[in-house]
Amino acid sequence: MRSTLGVWLQSPRVKGNIPNTATTVAPVSRTRTRRLATAPQITPPPPSMFRRVISSLASISPFPAAASTKPMTSPLKRPVKLALIQLATGNDKDANLKRASEKVAEAAKNGANIVVLPECFNSPYGTEHFPNYAEPIPTPARTFPTSETPSYTTLSTLASTHKIYLIGGSIPELDPETSELYNTSLTFSPTGVLLAIHRKIHLFDIDIPGKIKFIESDVLSPGSTPTLILTEYGFIGLGICYDIRFPELAMIAARKGAFLMLYPGAFNMTTGPMHWELLARVRAMDNQVYVGVCSPARRKDGEGYTAWGHSMVVDPNAEVVVATEEKEGIVEWELKPERISEVRKGIPIGGQRRFDVYADVAVAGPTKGTEG
Repeated sequence: MRSTLGVWLQSPRVKGNIPNTATTVAPVSRTRTRRLATAPQITPPPPSMFRRVISSLASISPFPAAASTKPMTSPLKRPVKLALIQLATGNDKDANLKRASEKVAEAAKNGANIVVLPECFNSPYGTEHFPNYAEPIPTPARTFPTSETPSYTTLSTLASTHKIYLIGGSIPELDPETSELYNTSLTFSPTGVLLAIHRKIHLFDIDIPGKIKFIESDVLSPGSTPTLILTEYGFIGLGICYDIRFPELAMIAARKGAFLMLYPGAFNMTTGPMHWELLARVRAMDNQVYVGVCSPARRKDGEGYTAWGHSMVVDPNAEVVVATEEKEGIVEWELKPERISEVRKGIPIGGQRRFDVYADVAVAGPTKGTEG
């Protein structure tokens, strides 16, 4: 039987040699970018169904205590530079890790404080590849030789070397106790400490006749825990690829004080043109937060799964502020607290929600606490 255990490691207040100010954004010259101008009932199931689902989600969600902020204030404490690495990956894991290390170093040199890698950055994407590239994840209670955890070791070293928050896209994870496989994202602090483990909650099981059929659940097990990452800049919500299609994760994270939603993802040549940008903009608009979507680069050899690419940053007003196309590159943008405040003051949906009307989605509301 598949385990639905979610994993969360809540860190104490971040300590160590961490930069106290964000670096001014330099012009992006290593990737083709574009800037866009401002974008222009079904009868529901019985309420009891939603109550059961949301109550269950609330009971398992191990979010760190989040600050209860006024809807129009910015949850971002100060400017921070975000870098999304659209990485070209192949069949050689060591080569993938080496290339990822080079691009992370480049992003850090450009002044990035938060760096994101794409989904399955250490391997080709595909159910046939997951078992061969899977690694166990070390925890305080369970250690492994570094030879068995090269991706974990590489990410931790990169984060501490460059003193950045590093969201390691995702890797195939093997749970040695159950032999189950997960699509898992690891987040490390600027001191190299593991802050969070996010197992992809919604598996990519789709069948579009004549275009694409992909069933992740043939090989992978789903995670069961939403993830909110505590940083010195504020909270970051995290999902993997297909998770972006489910608005509840972003809504809960935003209500708990997230200033940014990140989605490492590998949309394909069918779903990418249809929904990649649309979903990123909708998640930003619904919650008035920044959204970053980070894809692998499109493979030059044309083999295997073909990613859409087009990594991008969307601002709280649903504007695509920077994006790339299909080739390898780095997308960089400075996130600003005043932009969030400006959008929320102009259209104050955070203070206008009517949970007295749709109380079924109010159960998992924000918890009170103090931001680190």
